[in-house]
Amino acid sequence: MSDVKIGAYICKGCGLGERLDTAALAKIAEREGKAALAKEHDFLCSEQGVAMIREDIEKEGLNRIVIAACSRRAKTEAFGFDGDGVAVSRANLREGVIWARPDTEEARETTQEMAEDYVRMACAEVRHMTPPKPNPEAQTHRRILVVGGGVSGMTAALEAAKAGYEVTLVEKTGALGGMAARLHRRVPDHAPYADPQETGVEQMIREVEESPKIEVVLNARITRTSGAPGRFSADITTESGQTRTENFGAIVQASGFIPYDASKLPELGYGKTPDVVTQLELEELVRKADGGPIKRPSDGKEVRSVFFVQCAGQRSDKEGHLPYCSGFCCTASIKQAMYFRDQNPDIDTTILYTDLRTPGYLEDFYRSGQRKGVIFTKGVASEVRPADGGGAVVRFKDLILDEEVEAEADLVVLATGMIPNSGVDIEKPERREGQSDEDYQKALEEAKARMGLNPGEESVLNLQYRQGPDLPKLRYGFADSHFICFPYETRRTGIYTAGPVRRPMDIAQAIEDATGAALKAIQALENAGKGRAAHPRVGDLSYPSFRRDGCTQCKRCTVECPFGAIDEDEERYPVFNESRCRRCGTCMGACPVRVISFENYSVDTVGQQIKAVDIPDEFSEKPRILVLACENDAYPALDMAAQNGIHYSPFVRVVPVRCLGSVNTIWVTDALNSGYDGVILMGCQKGENYQCHFVKGSEMAHYRMGKIGDSLEQLQLEVERVQTYEVAITDIERAPRLINEMEQLIEKIGMSPFKF
Repeated sequence: MSDVKIGAYICKGCGLGERLDTAALAKIAEREGKAALAKEHDFLCSEQGVAMIREDIEKEGLNRIVIAACSRRAKTEAFGFDGDGVAVSRANLREGVIWARPDTEEARETTQEMAEDYVRMACAEVRHMTPPKPNPEAQTHRRILVVGGGVSGMTAALEAAKAGYEVTLVEKTGALGGMAARLHRRVPDHAPYADPQETGVEQMIREVEESPKIEVVLNARITRTSGAPGRFSADITTESGQTRTENFGAIVQASGFIPYDASKLPELGYGKTPDVVTQLELEELVRKADGGPIKRPSDGKEVRSVFFVQCAGQRSDKEGHLPYCSGFCCTASIKQAMYFRDQNPDIDTTILYTDLRTPGYLEDFYRSGQRKGVIFTKGVASEVRPADGGGAVVRFKDLILDEEVEAEADLVVLATGMIPNSGVDIEKPERREGQSDEDYQKALEEAKARMGLNPGEESVLNLQYRQGPDLPKLRYGFADSHFICFPYETRRTGIYTAGPVRRPMDIAQAIEDATGAALKAIQALENAGKGRAAHPRVGDLSYPSFRRDGCTQCKRCTVECPFGAIDEDEERYPVFNESRCRRCGTCMGACPVRVISFENYSVDTVGQQIKAVDIPDEFSEKPRILVLACENDAYPALDMAAQNGIHYSPFVRVVPVRCLGSVNTIWVTDALNSGYDGVILMGCQKGENYQCHFVKGSEMAHYRMGKIGDSLEQLQLEVERVQTYEVAITDIERAPRLINEMEQLIEKIGMSPFKF
């Protein structure tokens, strides 16, 4: 590393100059951190401070910069020297030191020691970093593929076209519009929210067909998808069997939903009488009436009374039912009740519900329904049977009167839910040894039935990924996306979901959802063209590489990558797909021989920080606690704790990591061997309701750390010295408490014997 030239800059602003001996910090950077120059400045983030650093980079030939100031989460634009071919490390002296410690004379010594260690750590980190450069093979196609021609797909196509991008819209049927094209009216999305409004689907179809930037391919499917962001390749096959291959920069999957099969509800009369219909079937009856009286299917008699049964086959734990709420059904029933009341105010309309869900402006729509005379009854239907002379009888428990009641109506409408058209479940049951084909197929059908899925599902994208042909699914079959932190994103980089395939939603929500997905697709292809990472590390130019001569071909990196970014060559060595990579470092944490690294994040950049910390001897009564904190949740939580005046132990040294999944066990064992008294790993929530930005990272870390006990036993250390926690970004009180509890534990069990 003879060409490394470090410049260290110590900020005195935000109270740092009053609380810390910044001159001493500068000397440490020069003497111990081997910085070529070290300077103090009153406000590094000021125009003058940034100009000073840029001038030094140019005149002094600096290629490594240490910013000892505020958190790396602050002033990212001011200190964004990465684009200048310079590696940057941040020493968090504000949130991580002076704000995390009380401003007292007793605390001054340990506060200064914290700051000195963070300067040492930053210098050690940056010394082992390489300024990342864009992948010279980066490329991008500026055309976007949209799969699905419903409201979500058409919206995504139109928004991308308006932004100047060409779009290919593939629809498997012979017409655009999807389910919305079958509606008579839609729930209003603008004031006064009083009446059903035109769907707007026909106008949207015209806009799509007239747009010079949108190519529409009907009666077609995607039969093969390969590649990565910026360079996807998709085979589009029409019903005639003709196939053509096109290249795309990003993909939006808007494949919509399938109505729940009401034949699974014989207890509610479906199939026993034609006068029990679903909401979608009622829309067809209304369209058929063409403004005239709505007639019941059995005998064509004009409907004089109608009964709506909410949550039909949904929000239920019964086998084959949907356990979730489909979201749109309550307002859809109110809208449909208005069809009857607006046509004839004498028609009796009753909506049977358990919980009526009309949030926000939809409350006005509900009030409008009340004013029009729609009756809302709180109850649970148990049976619907044919009535003498046509119509049906609904038996239900009135939850207000707490008694069984029966009501007769000319027409009964079941509010059934939506099942996402998300393709093949790639996380299907594993085949047991010796299991016959028949038994395995039966197990697959049972698994689908438990989720309320149709047994005849087909692949939507036919991905050529080792992980499977479609996007991973959430527990109810919806295409997986990080709905908390990053909506639209899936585990397949550059492929975004929109509309009901992602979660239950109505038309207004689908339009908003598709707009976001289109913008994310644009962001992905533009970043891919510049060799930059996608979410959440947008703009990161680094990407993984490995040392071939040390690779044992164990496949752990290939298997554990959550995003399908690693394949294998003919010799079974890993092949990293830079455009698919999210730069989480899970592969780095998985590698048992530590041959995987990034230019600016590696086993060494973190390992050297750990080793740079000054470890007091056993007589000082100053323990050292290492915290490896996820940069997306735990680290911000600690920052915000300090901002709120919540103090924690001065003996902690926090190292932010890209994801807990990137933590290599060597860091933990090295820390303990070096004399650290305790190690805390803080990652995101794992499991079904995961909040890990990299999906599986926190889960993998917990799994790996579950085996760290063997190493501790070999070192003859207490297993309590290493703790792994799930920490949310909102845990601003809990995160510091976990640190303080570790300090108390060390006081109880004693200092590490490796200090002796």
